[in-house]
Amino acid sequence: MIEISTLDAFNNFLFILALVGLVIFVALYFVDAGYGKMRTEKWGPAINNKVGWCLMEMPVFVVMLYLWATSQVKFEVPYLLFFLIFQFHYFQRSFVFPFLLKGNSKMPLAIMGLSVIWNLVNGFIQGYWLFHLAPEYAPYTMAWLTDPRFFVGIAIFFAGWVINMHSDHVIRHLRKPGDTKHYLPKKGMYKYVTSANYLGEITEWLGFAILTWSWAGLSFFWFSCCNLVPRANSIYHRYKKEFAGEFDEKKLKRIIPFIY
Repeated sequence: MIEISTLDAFNNFLFILALVGLVIFVALYFVDAGYGKMRTEKWGPAINNKVGWCLMEMPVFVVMLYLWATSQVKFEVPYLLFFLIFQFHYFQRSFVFPFLLKGNSKMPLAIMGLSVIWNLVNGFIQGYWLFHLAPEYAPYTMAWLTDPRFFVGIAIFFAGWVINMHSDHVIRHLRKPGDTKHYLPKKGMYKYVTSANYLGEITEWLGFAILTWSWAGLSFFWFSCCNLVPRANSIYHRYKKEFAGEFDEKKLKRIIPFIY
């Protein structure tokens, strides 16, 4: 694992990552990431979707666990809460969500590999900042638990989590057993956007960025937007073509209600 020994070096690393995110943001408006609805054979060999999701999400959970467990602040309340909130999301994403997926769809190995790299990097960024740099450079004390940013961040995080979970539930139950037709999701936040699950995801990480009030948290939110906003655009255009008449009546947005 790469060790970044100073705050300046760490922040420079975040800046480079932000630039990479910007490149990915632009690129994904021209190239569809080939998983889920956008999967095509051109992305090469693929594995079972459930296995792929589990393998690509698990690294961030493991890295965060390691960095928390090897820190000197792991049982101090603010740091423990950050750890539990972060792992709350990724336990579900790594060990529950994959096995709720229906069907026998595939995930390209290339997509899984890129996601593993990102999750390793992101796990390092979040864990290294929270448990190894912050205690030295910007410690979170018990007073942080009464700071408005703490309450606002938690509220936004869990609002996003609820949106995310409900939206995934809606997608999983669009079809009855044996039905192979495609349907436009209409419940929950799908009344307003075509990618309500992505709306939930970026809302969670906006909350986490506020909750931790850190460049590390903000970089996660930024990178999530760079990945998910262009993908939401691709899904929007796919739905618009597939459900033309019904789609136009609803005046749906892509990922941000009433805006985009």
